[in-house]
Amino acid sequence: MSGLYVVAGAGPVGWTVAQQLAARGERVRVLTRSGGGPDHPRIEKLKADVSNPGLLADAFKGAAAVFHCIHGSSYSTAAWERELPAAEQAVMAAAGEAGAAVVFPESLYSYSNPERVMTEDSPRAAGGGKRGVRAALLRARKASATDTVSVVAGDFFGPRVRMAHAGERMVPAILARRRLQVVGSTDQPHSFTYVPDLAAAMIGAAGKPELWNRVLQAPTNPPLTQRQIAQAFATAAGVPPATVQTVPGWVLRTLGLFSADMRELSEMLYQFQRPFVMDSRASEEQLGLHPTPLHVAAKETVEWWRSELAAGPATGRAPAGTPAGT
Repeated sequence: MSGLYVVAGAGPVGWTVAQQLAARGERVRVLTRSGGGPDHPRIEKLKADVSNPGLLADAFKGAAAVFHCIHGSSYSTAAWERELPAAEQAVMAAAGEAGAAVVFPESLYSYSNPERVMTEDSPRAAGGGKRGVRAALLRARKASATDTVSVVAGDFFGPRVRMAHAGERMVPAILARRRLQVVGSTDQPHSFTYVPDLAAAMIGAAGKPELWNRVLQAPTNPPLTQRQIAQAFATAAGVPPATVQTVPGWVLRTLGLFSADMRELSEMLYQFQRPFVMDSRASEEQLGLHPTPLHVAAKETVEWWRSELAAGPATGRAPAGTPAGT
């Protein structure tokens, strides 16, 4: 890899991709509506709306790859249907004109047999709701004349990850020694992906043309229950294990009658009511990467949260409309 790399979005994924690229000596251009992003002498930050095709030709000029890490303005099917397909088509068209491949972070939502362990070869034909939107996006990428690669991750955790089950819903409560409330089940196995591992996989895939035009799985540790990942954070923080309680599914569904946010959340409740597990070993071998050991990832996550909480209320939070937050 050499040259210029464009990162669209500065949520947890885009920010981490940009940081990792800059740390290895690459030139990086970060595009956001606000002009935000990491501060680094090798990172150029521009204000740009990537859903506007007229702005992309200049922004992508000279790019070797584009990392498209932007998602919907809200965590809802309607917002995703309205915003995501057009934005991705604009990015793929402009990247193709620039001769650049497009790398996408992706979720497990599209997998149509989630009750089985999900691999790179598992069927991705889910229909309806947010799951159907993700499946349609993958079909559009496959049909595009532009080279693309999608890197699938489980639920996010790590530095800068806020709006996630293992983010602000969990770590601050553990640090404050408060009781936790989680959705679904405390004891069903679930795949959680450390965001720096996803970013490394996206960068690695960009540099391997033989892996383009397919779906890869980000390096992800063996599945954990919500109780187990909470315990990992507590151990890393040096605090007693948290008491973990479950919010029953019927409560979320009832709240969904009155709250759109709860309705959107309850749609994905199946992921926490039974095993929801991915297997990334084939992609790890192709990329030459492995997941960060859990104790290291948990420690870095806790340290980031401690610094954030010490700094006071957060500003400029990314919306929750993510494959698990970008």
